[in-house]
Amino acid sequence: MSVAVQSGRGVAAVRSQRWAPALAALLALLLILAAAEIVIDGAAGLSPLIPKSPDIASWLGGIGERLGYRVFLIALLVSTGAYAGLIALARRAASPISTRWAIVLVAALQLIVFAGPILLSTDVFSYIAYARMGVEHGLNPYTHGPVAIASDPVFQYVGHDWELVATAYGPLYTLLSYPLALLGVVGALWAMKLEALLASAGTLALVWRCARVRGFDPVAAILVVGANPLYVIYGLGGAHNDMLMMLAMMAAVSLTLMRAPSARREAGAAAWVVAGALIKATVAVLLPFMIVSKRRLAPILGTVAALALGALAGYAAFGIHGIDIVAALNRDAAFVSTDSFANEIAHLLGKPGVFPVDHDLLKAGLVLILLHLLWRTWRGYDWVAASGWALLAISVTSTWLLAWYILWPLPLAVVTRDRRLLLATLAVQALFIVHQISPLLAPVQ
Repeated sequence: MSVAVQSGRGVAAVRSQRWAPALAALLALLLILAAAEIVIDGAAGLSPLIPKSPDIASWLGGIGERLGYRVFLIALLVSTGAYAGLIALARRAASPISTRWAIVLVAALQLIVFAGPILLSTDVFSYIAYARMGVEHGLNPYTHGPVAIASDPVFQYVGHDWELVATAYGPLYTLLSYPLALLGVVGALWAMKLEALLASAGTLALVWRCARVRGFDPVAAILVVGANPLYVIYGLGGAHNDMLMMLAMMAAVSLTLMRAPSARREAGAAAWVVAGALIKATVAVLLPFMIVSKRRLAPILGTVAALALGALAGYAAFGIHGIDIVAALNRDAAFVSTDSFANEIAHLLGKPGVFPVDHDLLKAGLVLILLHLLWRTWRGYDWVAASGWALLAISVTSTWLLAWYILWPLPLAVVTRDRRLLLATLAVQALFIVHQISPLLAPVQ
């Protein structure tokens, strides 16, 4: 290699080191401004994107204007572009992003969303309704829908799709939500927002720890997860209990990655997965991969013990319906959302929607994928990566796809050496965002 070529590359590297920090600061500012725009305009009220809710963000009133679809979609697009640029910079050999800078950015994004109204989803009001159903009205949320408490002040905020539907969440989550019902509707709402925020902070701390143990850059890892627009705006913005589920999931992964593994830690990791499944059943898919990978008795014992304890508590509190998770999953699997891949593919094929046979084909396809992943795990493939692929497959094959579902594999994807999982997860999220912003791309009539 000539001296001139080496000199040219050296000059380019110096120039890159000069502009990279400024570009990173600009991208971070765009992320913060986009999140703030959504929150401030959402606080103005009367927006189709902000569910009917108690006025918890009135202190932001008068600053912004009513949040419309166009402003929201532009802000989402800006966030996505800034996020992609920031992640590219964070993964450079000489990253301009320091540890302190990354933590401040992620914390700022999450606090901005925490301070504002509930965004984009009425799910949190269903959580509160199920809790108040049991605490204030003495009804079993596993046998009654929120319509049974139509006179309760929370009912007016429950989404129309869920008024007749009994809870599909695990008994652990329902029991955890019961004390919050005593705070009233507004108090419970703030408590659930705080719960989601703390769960997110815990998840990110565990992502940091797992990334360091596996020799990855923890700064890039927490930026990939904590600055992700879907994670911030949809997941945390809606105060979804998926945040708690992911905390339990990463607690389990963290225990298995400790440098001095022991039977107690492996049993504890399995128990954490069961705890997550007793919040939201999906995370139970990690268990077979963990058990097959470890090939020891400890994870099985931890699973059985935690299941027995959870089943006993669920049955004591809610009867047989409180532990019949399969029935709830089968019921919800029949729903079809406009954002699901199955629904869009059906439309591309000229079909009006998803037919019953399509549900069966999707379930069969998912089973084949899971069996293939189990076989690969038995052959030595990383069980964390296999679990991430399984969660991604569940979300993609589901006919009821919501934005926070495609967040499930993200914390796992940043702590595994199979980079394809992260690329596939981000690609699915990108397709979801493109689907959301498609109205911006349509020609004006």
